[in-house]
Amino acid sequence: MASTTTRMLKGILLLHLSSTPPSSLLRITRDLSRPFFLSSLQLQRSHPATAIRCASSASDSGNNKVSSRLSQVHELLQEAEHRSLSADYNAPIPKITLDHVTVSFARSGGPGGQNVNKVNTKVDMRFNVGKAHWLSERVREKIMQMEKNRMNKDGELVISSTKTRTQKGNIEDALAKLQEIIDAASYVPPPPSEEQKKKIAKLAAIGEHKRLKSKKVQSDKKAQRRSKSSWD
Repeated sequence: MASTTTRMLKGILLLHLSSTPPSSLLRITRDLSRPFFLSSLQLQRSHPATAIRCASSASDSGNNKVSSRLSQVHELLQEAEHRSLSADYNAPIPKITLDHVTVSFARSGGPGGQNVNKVNTKVDMRFNVGKAHWLSERVREKIMQMEKNRMNKDGELVISSTKTRTQKGNIEDALAKLQEIIDAASYVPPPPSEEQKKKIAKLAAIGEHKRLKSKKVQSDKKAQRRSKSSWD
């Protein structure tokens, strides 16, 4: 039961935190392998977000780690919601055209028939991401992060195509590849719904209850060992 609730909680959070830096995701998923604490199930059912915020005051001084983890989850949920609203995930994705790129041609080693090694059909397309002000700053930064291995020293994203036997076909193919990159960088997950927030709060309560129960068992074992040693 504990592993199932942990997996569900991880999935819900990661769905809405895809724009979070990988190091932050690694840290929070590692923390999520440990349960959380919410002392009042009634509060959790009626106001799940408030229950997460109030967990630190409900826990005792020995549960500082619990409080910090819950605060981190709450902050990440708020960031995901704010990011979705500020980025306007319903806005149309901009389309790239030949006016936004520079194109050069070279001899292609791919399909060509009689034209192979004779006609310059290979397309090298360069897109200056930093100067593409028709894209938002968030999208430009995401493209440079995603495609850093294909960026040259001038800040240009270089795309090549030898898919077809014609220059026109390869230009269209290179533009389509660039558009796919822009589409991926422009994607913003919708903010978490109230139902998902409630599910997070519920799973947090179940998991932390099990954690504290296990902790108490270990504490009782140590207390028994100490009492036995005092009689020796």
